[in-house]
Amino acid sequence: MNFRIQFQIPEGQPKMDHHSSIFLMGSCFVENIGHKLDWFRFRNLQNPTGILFHPHVIGKFLYRVAEKRNYTAEDIFKFQGRWQSYEAHSRVSGATMEECLLRLNSGLEKAEKFLSAATHVVVTLGTAWYYRHLATGSIVANCHKVAQKEFQKQLSSVKELQDDLQFCMKNIRRINPDCSVIFTVSPVRHIKDGVVENSLGKAQLLTAIHQIVRQNSYNFYFPAYEIMMDELRDYRFYSEDMIHPSNTAVEYIWNRFTDAWLAPESSGILREIDSIQKARHHRLPEELNGRHKKFLTKLQLKIEEIQKKHPEISFSEPA
Repeated sequence: MNFRIQFQIPEGQPKMDHHSSIFLMGSCFVENIGHKLDWFRFRNLQNPTGILFHPHVIGKFLYRVAEKRNYTAEDIFKFQGRWQSYEAHSRVSGATMEECLLRLNSGLEKAEKFLSAATHVVVTLGTAWYYRHLATGSIVANCHKVAQKEFQKQLSSVKELQDDLQFCMKNIRRINPDCSVIFTVSPVRHIKDGVVENSLGKAQLLTAIHQIVRQNSYNFYFPAYEIMMDELRDYRFYSEDMIHPSNTAVEYIWNRFTDAWLAPESSGILREIDSIQKARHHRLPEELNGRHKKFLTKLQLKIEEIQKKHPEISFSEPA
């Protein structure tokens, strides 16, 4: 007897392999998948200016990239000793105005360079709820712990979300007309919005995404949210906060993603890469230095062997 639902996921085309360049942006779930891509040595770039939850702010970022429109002093502010931007995550803040602008504009430059040559773009949406900054009327990517009274919380309509996603697509195509775009809805539960409100926000996103995906053969949907809700519908698949997927859940969703999107030649070498990666991150006690040198020599031979067969795979860390 089968005690859970497991559903078919359509095959993705064109497949990803280790020749592919994969650009990912959106909610924190992007970084769960991005970590897996890093581990298995796929060429990728994740959230150059940090996590973005709502399609409106993702579209605004992509417009900046397409227009090569740098951030300026007018786009940042100082709060609690840090310079930051309402358009970006706090991790690209700076102790000085110059440092903040350098980080923001470096993110734009990296995004333009990588996205222009990307084969696949993954956009993961977190919520249809947003915060509008009352003083400027702008929808913000992050409130940066500024007082709640400075913002108005609102829910995007399906039509507004469709317009936002159309704007995202328009700017992706301006930068790169040939890449495949894979939309997902994050399985992370936004219960700070409220349990009912979280469900409503996810439903709005799902409706809008499927309208966009139907419009052309370069747009796709991967059901990360549905896998979490229907195949993994148990609290043991959540982390301790009961909001984020556990490591087991992320691993499961990753496996479903690779089943649908990875080319057989790349899928076939994941186990070898995993073995090398675990060995690279293994640390022996200092008293075993002699054994450790032999261990490293054997490891290097394994790396050279796999790179001889697959020169597209690099084990060096990005700069």
